[in-house]
Amino acid sequence: MAEETIFSKIIRKEIPANIVYQDELVTAFRDISPQAKTHILIIPNKVIPTVNDVTEQDEVMLGRLFSVAAKLAKEEGIAEDGYRLIVNCNKHGGQEVFHLHMHLVGGEPLGRMLAK
Repeated sequence: MAEETIFSKIIRKEIPANIVYQDELVTAFRDISPQAKTHILIIPNKVIPTVNDVTEQDEVMLGRLFSVAAKLAKEEGIAEDGYRLIVNCNKHGGQEVFHLHMHLVGGEPLGRMLAK
């Protein structure tokens, strides 16, 4: 079984977070250090440390990440102008919390994805 994460505590509401969506598969909450006007983290309720740990049994849950992202983008008023979905994997990918998560960012022009 994967290790407990700070996100696990947010899912169980043991630590405060601005939760904007939660169901039996995923939880979404506002990032405490937003990198854009809209910055929401969408996470599976099951701890999956990295993308490398995803299995076929996780496919429905991970599909829900995308459908929730689209729903929240519409609710936030950023769907029409556009937004970015980011999933980092491991150290070189910039992953800081080892509980797979998707960043929904938008609400302003985001520029190029990579500086190089």
